[in-house]
Amino acid sequence: MRLTLNDVAREAGVSTATVDRVLNKRSGVRGRTREIVVDTARRLGYISETPIALDEAAAAPIRLHFVLPMGTNMFVRALQQQLEMQGAARRGLEVRIDAIEGFNPDRLARALAELESQAHGVGIIALDHPTVREAIRRLSEVGVKVVTLASDILHVPRVAYVGIDNRAAGRLAGYVLGRFLGASESKKVALFAGSLSYRGHEEREMGFRHIVKEEFHNLEIVELREMRDDKETAFSEATQLLQRHRDLAGIYNIGAGNEGIARALKAHPPKQRIVYVAHELTAHNRACLLDGTLDAAIDQNPRVEAREALNILSQSVRDLPYDYHPPRVQIIFRENIPET
Repeated sequence: MRLTLNDVAREAGVSTATVDRVLNKRSGVRGRTREIVVDTARRLGYISETPIALDEAAAAPIRLHFVLPMGTNMFVRALQQQLEMQGAARRGLEVRIDAIEGFNPDRLARALAELESQAHGVGIIALDHPTVREAIRRLSEVGVKVVTLASDILHVPRVAYVGIDNRAAGRLAGYVLGRFLGASESKKVALFAGSLSYRGHEEREMGFRHIVKEEFHNLEIVELREMRDDKETAFSEATQLLQRHRDLAGIYNIGAGNEGIARALKAHPPKQRIVYVAHELTAHNRACLLDGTLDAAIDQNPRVEAREALNILSQSVRDLPYDYHPPRVQIIFRENIPET
């Protein structure tokens, strides 16, 4: 069986937090305790017998770059803030954010190519595109560790995917929307997406369509509009949608741009109340839940995703094992909004 931090902690007689601090060269652990943990980890085969991995990690900072899409996506902004804050608090790490045009795969591939000689590890929110996949393969060939964030890319030598199960999230959105609308009569619903070139958005759409087909035969998906996660584009597209479908009953926004959709709903009140389901508990979505514009937000925790990405990349660069604790999908209504 694969060893874990719990195994080392139990054998050394300390907590898992202490083991994590020791192996990541963070302060707050006595010298003798540090020696016991390291010796135990080596004896169990959790880390290499040679001590250079820990010593060199302390001497030479690990350079981690995170390539994130620029724009008005509030979840991406929150993730960036968490990466910067948590990275600064970790000893031996240099964390940098590279913000680029997220819907241009060639620009993204060029950005990744520039990191071949600059980074030990790279985290990306990326389009699933041939040029991007090839750039990831090239990073791996030169020894750079890669994790995908929020939206996965398959069949590339990435270390791990850090994010929620997007297909399950789409099914959850369809289930909630269907239960809100009921099964008594035929009703129209519409979808918004940032870009289906993101595998995560494609998987959410797939999950949504599948559960609607399985359980909510009265729902008709009348449109799918892509708005590149831009709130102004979302406002324009939502306004056109409301004018075209006066009897629209539900909206599921797969990506970002919620500010624009909410503004359109308030500026052009429909004949009947529209059930609106979206993603992420941003400050704006929190306000929309409270005023009733938004009915449910499917949330993933950017703090957890940043923590796991930093841990996986730093451990992988050091050739140390890591434990992955994936973020959980949770649904937020007005009545269970958590404290900030």
